[in-house]
Amino acid sequence: MPSTPTKSNTGVEELIPPTERQISYSCDGRDLLGLLVLPDGDGLAPAVLLGHEGPGQSDPERGVARRLAELGYVAFARDYHGRGRRIQDRAEMFERLGVLMADTSLTRAIAQASLAELLAEPRVDPARVAAIGYCFGGTMALELGRSGAPVAAIVGFHAGLASNSPGDAANIRCPVLVCIGADDPIIPSEQRTAFENEMRDGGVDWQMHVYGDAQHTFTNPAASGAGIPGISYDEAADRRSWAAMLT
Repeated sequence: MPSTPTKSNTGVEELIPPTERQISYSCDGRDLLGLLVLPDGDGLAPAVLLGHEGPGQSDPERGVARRLAELGYVAFARDYHGRGRRIQDRAEMFERLGVLMADTSLTRAIAQASLAELLAEPRVDPARVAAIGYCFGGTMALELGRSGAPVAAIVGFHAGLASNSPGDAANIRCPVLVCIGADDPIIPSEQRTAFENEMRDGGVDWQMHVYGDAQHTFTNPAASGAGIPGISYDEAADRRSWAAMLT
């Protein structure tokens, strides 16, 4: 198949290889745009639903989707802001995240809509679908599990752990792994303790890996250049958390 022209977020036409497709879908009036990446072959394959960091889709998340496809997974980098855009203004980003944090039903609906798009891909084995995510994308993966969605694994990288409905942890049907920086000011020890209690009370098969000296967004190589206190890349934590996820 020839490559298909598409428009990037900058408006510049670029070519997407035939193993990748942009998927347009909607939820609650939001026009969402995700990236589906297929592994080699034509048979059923396990799949991963991937959630982006707070600002929106970026090269690191798209790179993760491609990396997962190289490992044999169908990967869908979902969108939760709309139109696949990345928000540059921090005030706007926090306003949008605030809406999602306050409205658990909306967060879960967007996650479920994204999962439905992934499951609609004929190559996906519906019994082997994982939900992972970075920052609020990881929070959304946890909320998908709390909704009782049929996923086989959940992994959150520097994901917010707080929940408006902690009792819903009893709905989680799969193992959960969260990878957290010990020095992350957005996810303090009190939030980690509350999450431990939530998982324990819900009878969840869970793990929490806490990485010494690591801060928020420790998986993103561009984080250190942002100049924001408490946000920094950590190569060791990035490498260790990726290995933990694969395990």
